[in-house]
Amino acid sequence: MRLGGASLTGYLADTEYVDWSHPLVRTQAAHFQPLAADAVDLARCLYEWVRDEIPHAWDVQDHRVTARASDVLQQRTGICYGKSHLLAALWRAVGIPAGFSYQRLTLYDDPHDGYAVHALNTVWLASRGRWIRLDARGNKLGVDAQFSLSEERLAFPVRPEFGEVDYGVSLPDPHPAILATLAAHTDTLAMYQTGLPSELAFPG
Repeated sequence: MRLGGASLTGYLADTEYVDWSHPLVRTQAAHFQPLAADAVDLARCLYEWVRDEIPHAWDVQDHRVTARASDVLQQRTGICYGKSHLLAALWRAVGIPAGFSYQRLTLYDDPHDGYAVHALNTVWLASRGRWIRLDARGNKLGVDAQFSLSEERLAFPVRPEFGEVDYGVSLPDPHPAILATLAAHTDTLAMYQTGLPSELAFPG
């Protein structure tokens, strides 16, 4: 996995979109701390909560656009971009370094339908001495993402034969193109159908 050029400190930062110091985020994160056996279990609990309890806006046809972690939490909605911001913020709120990774996927089921960038998270598990990737998009028929230490269990396995790409990065901040996309739209359903970036550029 290619890191984004930051020390672990960068993956703990409180930022405009990963606003883990927001009272709502801190309260939600603190709720899980006494319930977890250790840091890995805490990472799992927070991941499963975002995956299962924050509906993916497209799945429930919610028009609201959410970008900041605190907004995703307060409004209980978001696409993969917003949900990844919330999960990173919750992990950071309990001192677990977290970042962002991306895939280029077919928008629907066929390359002729075009492509869209999908967001997922990276998390540093100190006791394991490594990063893992997790996808909190939200499960549904045909999508079964899981917290797994042995092998990746992501929402969407990349199919290179369809022109799909796994960018294989772990960035400390959401990609600028993702933030620009969220800022440019006021309707999630319209954004999801025609406004998502089809690919990402990375320096170097």
